[in-house]
Amino acid sequence: MRSTRTSATPSRGRRTALAVTGLAAALALTATACEGSDTASDKPDATTSQAADSGTDKVQIPADLADKLKEHGIDVDQWKDGAWKDWDKDKWLSEAKDFVNPVIEGLWKPERMKSAKEANKTYSTKDAAADAGVSDPDPVPVEASAEKTPYHENAAPVGKIFFDTPEGAAVCSGTVIKDVNHPGKSNLVWTAGHCVHAGDGGGWYRNIMFVPAYNDYGKSEAQLTNSDASEIAPYGQWWADWASTSNEWIAGGSETGGAGAAYDYSVLHVKPESGAKSLEETVGAALDVDFSAPSATEVATMGAWGYPQAAPYNGLKMFKCIDQPGRLSLSTTLPTMYRIGCTMTGGSSGGGWFRVVDGETKLVSNTSIGPADNTWLAGPQLGQEAEAIYQSMSKTYGGR
Repeated sequence: MRSTRTSATPSRGRRTALAVTGLAAALALTATACEGSDTASDKPDATTSQAADSGTDKVQIPADLADKLKEHGIDVDQWKDGAWKDWDKDKWLSEAKDFVNPVIEGLWKPERMKSAKEANKTYSTKDAAADAGVSDPDPVPVEASAEKTPYHENAAPVGKIFFDTPEGAAVCSGTVIKDVNHPGKSNLVWTAGHCVHAGDGGGWYRNIMFVPAYNDYGKSEAQLTNSDASEIAPYGQWWADWASTSNEWIAGGSETGGAGAAYDYSVLHVKPESGAKSLEETVGAALDVDFSAPSATEVATMGAWGYPQAAPYNGLKMFKCIDQPGRLSLSTTLPTMYRIGCTMTGGSSGGGWFRVVDGETKLVSNTSIGPADNTWLAGPQLGQEAEAIYQSMSKTYGGR
């Protein structure tokens, strides 16, 4: 749907079995605690950067990616000192293999997170006209409801994603997902493709960072004045050290979704600014992904979670919408998307959509596009293409 520009911060650790009450009785969204993990402290960990851990003040970038940056005329040693702000077309890396996102300690301070804005993705009615016969009527708007606090007890896998774009700091939403090849120790986050890559004509965004259970107690802006990092980022800051999105999004994504909207998904592999525990162990929860791509007609209820940023929201609180999904077709040549009534705005982009399968809550889509009047959301079906991206990320980077 849309992404939101804003800023964020870091940390907490806690093992807990979660009944995510957000899906309420309709879905009973549950996130299972990791089996076999040690109980973590309720207190946030101290934060250190990737560079600090290595005993150097230089940004640590794998040699192959450093070489790639140099090929594009980018001085690796100057990156953390502000060179990342250079969005010159020749320096804005766009190919799938070019992703680079070194930790820059202290970049995402609470005030910077709160100042990020939504980078709206609005639905183009022109796109849908090509196959109106396969699209169901527009759904009745569902008023988004606030998730119960604290979020670590009600929706721990859900969090907020922060990143930098040529227009400034931006925000999206994301979900901690399980890693089938590293059970109980996942470092994977699911979000939208447009939250990590600009699509056709653009490149990878920078300084991508995930904050699970952002603003855990749903405090107001006034209440967060002079707040410490643990209130904003109870589980810490998790930087993406690798990201994957679909070739279709990279080639066809646009400001209004475009031909890439039906493939608008991404998997991040993240690492903490400090500590050795995995994201799943730290948060105490992660969700399976359902790649069966069921027809909307086969699903009674879906729920979407996220942090809407654009008015009338301000990005500080988590909201959700629960509805019976319908179908949205942008073209006869593209997969049909799911659509639900929902009033969430920009910033909710990338947030997970959940459904119950055999008593287990699974991620089945993510927020991609929505109309200018914020009456519904649409998300891609997750089929073989999405599963291939997930498996590749898990096998190649999951154990790092």
